[in-house]
This record gives sequence, C-alpha cells and structure tokens, in this order.
Amino acid sequence: MIVSWNWLKDYVALDMDPAELTERLAMAGLNHESTERVGDDLAIDLEVTSNRPDCLGHIGVAREIAVLWKQPLRVPDPNPAASGPDVAQLTRVSITCPALCYRYTARVIRGVKIGPSPAWLADRLRSVGIAVINNVVDVSNYVMLECGQPLHVFDLQRLRGPEIIVREALPGEQFPAIDHRVYTLEPGMCVIADARDPVALGGVMGGVDSEISEATTDLLIEAAEFSPLSIRTTARKLALHSPASYRFERGMDPLGVDWASRRCCQLIGELAGGQLAPGVLDVGAAPASRPAITLRLSQLPRVLGITVPAAEVARILQALGTDRVTGDQATIAVIPPSWRRDLTREIDLVEEVARIYGYDQIPEDVGVPMVPCHRTDEDRVLEKVRQTLTAAGFDEAVTTSVVPRPWCDAFSPWSDAAPLVASTPMLKGADTLRKSLIPSLLEARRVNESVGNETIELFESARVYLPRPSDLPQEQRTLGVTSGGDFRVLKGVVETLLETLHVSVPLTVSPTALTLLDPNRQARLELGGRLLGYLGEVDAAGLKQFGLRCPATVLELNLEVLGQAADLIPQQQALSDFPAIVRDLNLVVDESVRWEDLATTIRTTVGPLLESLQFQEVYRDKKKDGADKKRLLFSITLRSAERTLTNEEADAARDEVVHACGQTHRAVLLG
Repeated sequence: MIVSWNWLKDYVALDMDPAELTERLAMAGLNHESTERVGDDLAIDLEVTSNRPDCLGHIGVAREIAVLWKQPLRVPDPNPAASGPDVAQLTRVSITCPALCYRYTARVIRGVKIGPSPAWLADRLRSVGIAVINNVVDVSNYVMLECGQPLHVFDLQRLRGPEIIVREALPGEQFPAIDHRVYTLEPGMCVIADARDPVALGGVMGGVDSEISEATTDLLIEAAEFSPLSIRTTARKLALHSPASYRFERGMDPLGVDWASRRCCQLIGELAGGQLAPGVLDVGAAPASRPAITLRLSQLPRVLGITVPAAEVARILQALGTDRVTGDQATIAVIPPSWRRDLTREIDLVEEVARIYGYDQIPEDVGVPMVPCHRTDEDRVLEKVRQTLTAAGFDEAVTTSVVPRPWCDAFSPWSDAAPLVASTPMLKGADTLRKSLIPSLLEARRVNESVGNETIELFESARVYLPRPSDLPQEQRTLGVTSGGDFRVLKGVVETLLETLHVSVPLTVSPTALTLLDPNRQARLELGGRLLGYLGEVDAAGLKQFGLRCPATVLELNLEVLGQAADLIPQQQALSDFPAIVRDLNLVVDESVRWEDLATTIRTTVGPLLESLQFQEVYRDKKKDGADKKRLLFSITLRSAERTLTNEEADAARDEVVHACGQTHRAVLLG
C-alpha cells in the first residue's frame, strides 16, 4: 500500500520526521518497504498484512498514526445536497445471489460534465502510482485510496432498463471488460448486469459497455460488499486482478459502504457538477452487530510480562475505534469497530494494547510466568516419529499438496476414486489434490539425484485427500518415507517406530499387489486388523516414470492408526523373579513360506510362556537343501511369571514348535 505524505496530512498532524514515522509504524505492524520522493510529496510504501484491510486506505493509516502519536483524527463527514426525483424513480436494483453479494447500494447523479481532474487530485493519484483518466473516474479511485472501499461508476444512459441485477454468471457467459479483453464466465462468479447483459464483474472490474466517456452525463455510483471468497476465486480463475479485487478479497468494512458512496457523490458534485437524486437504493442484508469482547487486565502481565495502566488500556482501545460497553478495575468490555474484522478474541485486544503501547516498553529480561503446554496426542506421535526418523538418518521433506494427475494415477493405495481437482491450479500442470505422498517424494528423489546427492533418505508427514461420494473428502494424516536401501531397511524402520511408540499390537505383514511397486517386493501392513500402510521397492517402470537412476524403496503409513495404537505414557513393568530360557531354532522351509506366517504359528503354539520371538537370519544352501528351500534362524525366549522353568519344559516347548511348524508349513529342524 503506497500512501502520500501530503495526503495523510488531511487527516492527522504529521509533526514527526518521515524516518521516525516509518520506524514507528513498522514497530506497530505496518512494515516499511520504501520511500520515494514524487515532486513535493513523499510516496511511502507500507506492507499491509492480509488481516488488516482497514489500512488499505489513507484514513486507516492515518488512524494508526493518530493512535500512536495521540493525535486527533480528522475524517470528512460527507453530506452532499440532493434534489429532483427520487433515485427509486430513475433506476432499480435487485440481488439474486445473496451468498456472493451481501449488500449493494446505488446513487444517481444527473447532468455531470466529464473533463480533466484538477491538479490537486491528479497529483495525489500520480503520487501513489494511479493513472489519471477523468474527473469522475479519478474521484472513484481517490475515494477507494482514501477509505479502502472500492467503487464503480456506470454511465446510467448505457444501462438497459435502466436497472442493476446482481446475479450469478451463466455457464459460458461472455464479458467484455474495460481492459478490452473478453472473459468467459462460469457459475459461482458474481455479475453486475443490466436488463440484458453483464456490465461489470462484481468486485473485480467494470465492463466496456457501460464505462464513462466524454459523452456521459448521468451516473450510477455503485458501492457494495461482496463475498471475499467469491472475489478471490473469480480473480484467480480469470487471472484478472485489480486494486478492487485486492481489497474485496480481504474483506471490507460493512459500515463503510454508505460513507464511501456519499463521499464519492460529494466530490463528483464539486468537480463535475450535476444533480444528486435524493435517497439511495440499498439492497441486501443489514450489517450484523458484533459481540462485545471482555479484556481481563490481569491477562496483560501474564502474556506481556508488564503491567499497563488501566487508563492507558482504555485510551488505546478507544482510540482504535472500539465502543466501551462496561469496565471496572479488573475488566474492560468493548465492541470492536466494524473495520477491524481481525479483532474477535481477548488475546487480539492484548496484542493491540502491546503494539500501541510499544514493544520497546517490554524489558528484555522480563519474567513471563510458565504455563503448562497442552499438546495433542497427534502432536506427540509426530514428534516421536520425526525424532526416530531423523536419528535413523532421514531428512524431512515438505512438498506441495497439488500434483499432476499422472502422479495420482501412478500410486493410489488408499482410494480408487478419482482425485479431487483444484478449481484454480496453483502450479502449472498440477491441478489435483494428492492421494499419496509417495509420488511427491519420488520427485524429490529425482531432484536430489540430478544435483549429485548420493544419500537420499527422505520422509514427509502431511495430509492426503481421499474423495468420498457423499461427504467432504477424508483428509488423512499420512507418513511417507523413501530410501535407497532395500525392502528390509524400511521394514526395520517400521519396527523401530512401533518400538519407539510402545505399540503392543502385533504387526501383520501380508502380500499385496500395488502398481509402481515390484510384485515380489511389496507388503501390506496391519495393526490389529486395521490397515497401517504399505511398503515396497519401486519397480523398473516406476523408476523410469519418475526419472530415477538408482533403486528406491517406499513406505506409507496412516498416522491416525499408528497414533491410536501408540502408548505415549508406557507403564514400567516389574522384572520377573524367575530366569528366562532361550532356545535357537534353524528351520528349513519352502521358499514360499513367509516368516510372518511361521511366527504366527510359533506364538499360537507356545502360548503365555513365550516372552519374545526374535528373527535372526535367512540364508540359502542350494546344494544341501535344494533350489526351492531356505533356512530361517530365530530365537524363542521362554519365561514363567510363577516359577522357574526347567530345561525339560523348554525342550518340550521347542519340540512342540518344531512339530507345529512341520505340520503347518512342512518345516524341518536343522540339527
């Protein structure tokens, strides 16, 4: 937002140096970008955050200055004279899309004379980078830059009816804008139409068919409040951004609409003449009243670490435009001004007091009381996951949620439904919300490979978006991991995560058949019958699709399932008074026998005496065992909670295991 030094003087006394002004404004939240001399004026560029649209006009910035320097604020009170027939006899206004346009006001001025703007008006517009056109258009731009409320002026005689219909755009409707381009509209966009065609794109840009020309004599002045989301969506879809859309998409002061309309009529009457019709056509919902916010004065030292006098707190809040409702020595209740949409909570008032009172008033060594930190279980699980993976040598990646459609088709283990399509693509070629983190991580691998990184171990924790037929999409919190190691490396990562999170539910590993992964090197992971995720090595076609030169293994877990199985506050278990007995077994089995199935048989056979089952090694000896055989070496630890087990009991348990595995899996004990 560029403001003029001379223009600001109309509303507040500027007794300070420009450097002092910009420094103090920066401390209060309006960061200074640059200052440039324009003739006898200074153009000051301020960074206005999205939550402060009230500062997108000179009056808003002047209000900040008045509060900071304890100066009175001078705001014009426009009250233009009116005569002749009532405005309702000259035109009509209706709204058929109240969700897109909350309020629309119209005033009519007849008999104006279009001409050049006076020097003072032209100089002010040029000082802030606005082109000078004619006295009427320049007034509408001037008022927008004065108060922040965009306006539009129509040539009344070029409006069919004449009437204004605020409606939703029709599919494929064509709109010729004042930038001399024709735009194709679609439903969801707000159109200002006359009795036949669109004459403006609500809150974005006017139309060429009703623009002001030298022959214009009668005017219709529009001041309205549009849906911020609708304006933002329309501007993005059409790639049509304007000073008006920039302001509307941040939200306007609902009570500033009528002031801006009256101010515009006043200045047009002074500079272009004409007769203002009595009355105003005001259609739409009345501005809603805002609830009071109670500020407990005890919150100031608790949050800021300093005590601000109650009288100073009251002065600051009053100067900011709040209406005091009640107050005593302990609390102050105020209603925020209509132009401050960002003030909704007590902590917002604390921040306002702090920035106006001055952050420099807070000592560097001030003692702020410690308060308990309340973290959700999800946050605790994420922290442990990050710590575990970082300790294992992985780096955290952050990738975009919008991806190309082929990525969604390449790997989609969680849902077979078509991906959600973004109405406005944020990135060229990427318009779908991802259903898996794996394609994004593989792209990150490709980028790292292209710059010569040799070790590429990455993980990401983010949401994937799974469509549902009759409801909003499921936003599943997911963990994605990619490694240059083989299948066993990431399986070890899963086991380490389960151990770190003290998951007592047994992990079940079973075959699956997912695209992108090697058919013989992929698995489905479950915890207590619930799907935890998938694991596998990327096949040759997948490596080629993502432009990878080196092998890659991927893992994707549902963090909600993992978190629900986690024991975040594990209880210490007393050590047994009785010793354990360990027995090693080396079984020869068919190549098709899975360790997971063998382990299930062992746990079922031994029962409560089994304290742990530890896989040791797998190896093959084709000469001794045959080409389709493998050897599995593992240990079983036996312990009783009631007595000391004998060697005979341990041997009996081992023999039962060998017998059960032989019966179920045709396993043979290697002597």
